[in-house]
Amino acid sequence: MSDTRMALMEAIARRRLLSATYNGETILLAPHMLYERHGDLFVSALNLSKNWRSEDERRLGQFKLAGLSAPAVQEDAFEPLPSYEPVAPREGDAIILAL
Repeated sequence: MSDTRMALMEAIARRRLLSATYNGETILLAPHMLYERHGDLFVSALNLSKNWRSEDERRLGQFKLAGLSAPAVQEDAFEPLPSYEPVAPREGDAIILAL
């Protein structure tokens, strides 16, 4: 099992923030769900590094695990988005771990 997958599973299970490099940028994620789509792994996460106009605008983004590197589970905890429901993003997606 990859280090990225293990770090994400720990972050989801413990509700901890995760820092990682994605497309050359360091980002801070609040991961809500790890799932598989067509044999590839993805994470649904709130990107806390993104500038949101309002709290109501915040939503989960989908990040391919193959694009994440240098993952580090942080000690800071997070609360799931109020609108979050542990449902696969698309039909055919298989949930591996969710809040």
